Amino acid sequence: MTPQSVDVLIVGAGAAGMMCAVEAGRRGRSVRVLDHARAPGEKIRISGGGRCNFTNLGTTHGMGPANFLGENPRFATSALKRFSQHDFVKRVDAAGIAWHEKTLGQLFCDDSAKQIIRMLTDDMRAAGVGLSLGVSVERVGRLGDGYEAALSDGSVVRARSLVLATGGKSIPKMGATGWAYDAARGFGLRVTETRPALVPLTFEAGLLEQLKPLAGVAVDAVVKGGGTSFAEAMLFTHRGLSGPAILQISSYWREGEAITVAMAPGEDVYARLKAAKEENGKQMVHTALGHIIPRRLAESVCEREGVKGKLAEVGDRTLRRLDAAVNAWTVKPVGSEGYRTAEVTLGGIATDQLDQQTMAAKAVPGLYVIGEAADVTGWLGGYNFQWAWSSGWAAGQVC
Repeated sequence: MTPQSVDVLIVGAGAAGMMCAVEAGRRGRSVRVLDHARAPGEKIRISGGGRCNFTNLGTTHGMGPANFLGENPRFATSALKRFSQHDFVKRVDAAGIAWHEKTLGQLFCDDSAKQIIRMLTDDMRAAGVGLSLGVSVERVGRLGDGYEAALSDGSVVRARSLVLATGGKSIPKMGATGWAYDAARGFGLRVTETRPALVPLTFEAGLLEQLKPLAGVAVDAVVKGGGTSFAEAMLFTHRGLSGPAILQISSYWREGEAITVAMAPGEDVYARLKAAKEENGKQMVHTALGHIIPRRLAESVCEREGVKGKLAEVGDRTLRRLDAAVNAWTVKPVGSEGYRTAEVTLGGIATDQLDQQTMAAKAVPGLYVIGEAADVTGWLGGYNFQWAWSSGWAAGQVC
């Protein structure tokens, strides 16, 4: 079979890969995008409850680095500045996609995440980009001053530029693998330690049994750990803890460390219980606490602290203990739910190997790394999508 020759071969038809393809195609480059999935943008499709949290208004070059993790969080600054959240919103508006803002600057489609995928595939088609689905790369390497890739369908593609855009290991049921890391190592690039991020945390069996009645209970909380804190919703699950606050802290938490949770932030639980005692000492302690936090949680806290009976029967020391149990609950997770449910992968292809202006590998001409494959991980809430758009755009200007 005669090899196909293109200017740019992009492996990965996700957010970053499709964005890069559109930009390169608009520059008149011949572009082919490959993906082993049967449909493009699968992680886009399932994101944001099916409505795609496609960016965050807080993703600017001024504050952006504070919302990203990696060996060098500032690496993301250049791309985020040159193609910002406002630039992507303009494209969404131009495509006629209605959207709305939720809490903390998060932007979602009014209708469906499929609209974002359709916008990208329409733009690729208009730019003359070739899209091959259900095809994987069996082997890839240098050939002269370009690249040659042997594909699973038996064909061979030669390209002047190769873009690694297959993301990380998160959500393997969607087809995620560590292919980009392996390919990068094959070209001599360093890969940092990778681990699941934006992922629920799990508890040991004894604590799980104790907390089993709380599965499904949600509270607004402040969760501290790994040197930082997040004030968002938290959810008790049958495996441990989830919800935005926990997903955020999971990117900073490490095995063996504890987290501290305030489940009634801003409330002086001791003062509230003290006042309730003076007003009606015959009230049961868990009932009074249930006016501050969800009833099931109040019952669990009282049981865990061994507090029973009426308010009139407990002293100030006990009330202060309940205050601490609610707003300074310290617990040590044993792990996370892993890549199975992690929204992103922390770590990746080291950014000191890449040019932050172009996303090109410094020591390997014509090789580019974009999106989640690179060691850039954003907070929950649209930051990772904006990194995909920005890094894909940056590479697309030059590849």
